[in-house]
Amino acid sequence: MSPWLTRHRAPTLAFSTALWRLHWQRAAAMVLAALTLTGAAAISHAADDAQPPLNLQQVSPHGYFVEGLTQLGSPQNQNFISNAGFVVTPAGVVVIDALGSPRLAERLLAAIARVTDQPVTDVIVTHYHADHIYGLQVFQRRGARIVAHRGAREYLQSETAHLRLEASRTDLAPWIDAGTRLVPADEWVDGPVRLQRGGITFEIDHVGPSHTPEDLTVFVPSERLLFAGDLFFNGRLPFVGKADSSQWIRSLDQVLARDTAVVVPGHGPASRDPARDIGMTRDYLHHLRESMGKAVDDFVPFEEAYTATDWSAFEHMPMFGPANRMNAYNTYLLMEEEALGRQAPSR
Repeated sequence: MSPWLTRHRAPTLAFSTALWRLHWQRAAAMVLAALTLTGAAAISHAADDAQPPLNLQQVSPHGYFVEGLTQLGSPQNQNFISNAGFVVTPAGVVVIDALGSPRLAERLLAAIARVTDQPVTDVIVTHYHADHIYGLQVFQRRGARIVAHRGAREYLQSETAHLRLEASRTDLAPWIDAGTRLVPADEWVDGPVRLQRGGITFEIDHVGPSHTPEDLTVFVPSERLLFAGDLFFNGRLPFVGKADSSQWIRSLDQVLARDTAVVVPGHGPASRDPARDIGMTRDYLHHLRESMGKAVDDFVPFEEAYTATDWSAFEHMPMFGPANRMNAYNTYLLMEEEALGRQAPSR
């Protein structure tokens, strides 16, 4: 190991690892506390009358989606904080993502039934975050085949996934309860995969590790319609988590290179101007990497770096408060890891 690494980076990495663990413990506690406080004022568990609106929007000749709320998940919103879509074919309906609770999935099925009497044949999961998958069991009971990237299997088997579900059974009750379960895919794919249903082609591509290791996008060429999952957050700040932001930016460039008329994001409204709207997510990720990367290179501690960074281009955006500091901290740790990789001795 080089003297530079020994002197400067090894202590930083050990300290960062400890901070990383502490950060996630604190972050989980903060989110759970927020959900609990919100739930204290919730409607009665027996009530189902004040449910959030689930409005169907048609975005192409055969394509539709529902837009989740720009909020943290709560009992009041039934965890309706993400988008889901579907495409109607002569041979059945292909759904993209399953929403954040079984009740929401039932409501989505009812919305589909108002459009067509075709059954749901497939559900493609863009990634296995809770707000996109807790409705899967409803579609599975109806006989739909679930398709996801094999990178999600490790997460499904992890303690994190089961602890998160257990916490959600309390904090998102009654919508997440003892009957809610984690549902694996019927078909694990590596991508790219071409799915044919009723003469319509669905191009499924693996674009991770970006937001998650298992990120998938779904492109319908005949509709010029792309379902981007959480690769794209429209009109709001993304949650970065433990993302690979470098690959995320490259994946966004791939999306922009497609001939799309409409892009449905994982969160926020559909975009008919992808170059403009996807550019915001891309610019934000660039800003995180540049500001935190420079701080790491200059050995500036995170707190000092965060305070000194100009956030004015993004601080007006929804979810800036809940997301930005955590995003910056995660990116700071990532840039430390990348710096270590650059300085590692070759063999």
